[in-house]
Amino acid sequence: MSFEACVLVLVGGFFGGVARFFLSGFVGRRFGETFPWGTFVVNVSGAFVIGLVAGLARFLGGVFAGEMFRDFVVVGLLGGYTTVSSFCLQSLNMALDGEHRQALFNIVASSVLCVIAVGFGFWMIQWMLGAAQ
Repeated sequence: MSFEACVLVLVGGFFGGVARFFLSGFVGRRFGETFPWGTFVVNVSGAFVIGLVAGLARFLGGVFAGEMFRDFVVVGLLGGYTTVSSFCLQSLNMALDGEHRQALFNIVASSVLCVIAVGFGFWMIQWMLGAAQ
């Protein structure tokens, strides 16, 4: 791992973390914090964006398939933006607090919607570029 790669991950992680902080807080204040909606929205939107990035890398290649782009956007920006560890802890805390249905909903809905969001982002790029196979 080069120094340049570390800097790209660091800078991307900074911006991703700040974006997560603001969006998660905004959603939490808007919809309440009895359920972790902020984390939920961040994870699903992050999954969608990584699907877009995967589609760009596969169908356009070039800079989108390069290591620098991957280090900055995928590892840094999206790694700092998505909150899987927060999602896991919040799900565990709901279960420990006896909120089993909410915990199960969070686990199932987040997992399913994030996979769908990745696929949708990927498909969207494929469709926009006319690269349907």
